[in-house]
Amino acid sequence: MNGALTVTSADNPLVSDYRQLGDGAARRKIEGNEFFISEGWMSIERLCDSQHHFRSALLSPSRVKRFQPFLDRPELQGVPVYVAERDVMHDIVGFDLPRGVLVSADRRPLATVDELAATGNRLIVLDGLGDDESVGAIARVARAFGIDGMVLSPTCTDPYHRRTVRVSMGEILQMRVAQPSPQEWLHFLDTLHSHGFDSWAMSRSDTADSVWDLATPERLAIVLGAENSGVAPETLAAATRRVTIPIDPSASSLNVGHAAAITFAALARDPRR
Repeated sequence: MNGALTVTSADNPLVSDYRQLGDGAARRKIEGNEFFISEGWMSIERLCDSQHHFRSALLSPSRVKRFQPFLDRPELQGVPVYVAERDVMHDIVGFDLPRGVLVSADRRPLATVDELAATGNRLIVLDGLGDDESVGAIARVARAFGIDGMVLSPTCTDPYHRRTVRVSMGEILQMRVAQPSPQEWLHFLDTLHSHGFDSWAMSRSDTADSVWDLATPERLAIVLGAENSGVAPETLAAATRRVTIPIDPSASSLNVGHAAAITFAALARDPRR
């Protein structure tokens, strides 16, 4: 590949963006609020369409040829491309990545809850989801069903986490995301309600309304909690309605990503049926 630079040492400062990818604490220090890592062909394709600015790419030799067409895109003009053999790649990222396709890109500022409420009609709110892959899966299905934006609680995972981006297939990079501060989180539902939103807190309560029996409000925020703890009590109390997905009593629960997909599908169903 013309212009690609072969990296022969993990100590090379040119690849410092990619170090210790498996160490969450180290990555928070390395990335800060400055940049993030995306991996895999689909995620990079979506990144090209997301208006994020590329910083560099790091490839295994076997991936150079397939990456070449990306360099014809205007988003990657002038972006440095580094190539590292398997052992060097291992030393850089901290684990074996024999067919590595990685890019780093600048983070964009997150939206505010007020901005999302002013410009969208369908929002998903995630309360306390610390699992990167769950957040990524929900972002992917939210995009598929036309959800306008995501609000993440302060205790949720970083929306730019590498696994979150990967599992979302890059779709989270196409979504407007807000992650309010702990103080702002105390009043986020008040903000949504002031913009005319109804809020449905998803619950397993026997007294909650079935998602299949409800008409969809014009402006709606769906609130999902972590699988073990659910939506926080104070958020449940502040929501305009508690809603459940009826399941077979012999089943214990639904995966939160599956619950999100079922809920979004229920909202999108033809009301004439």
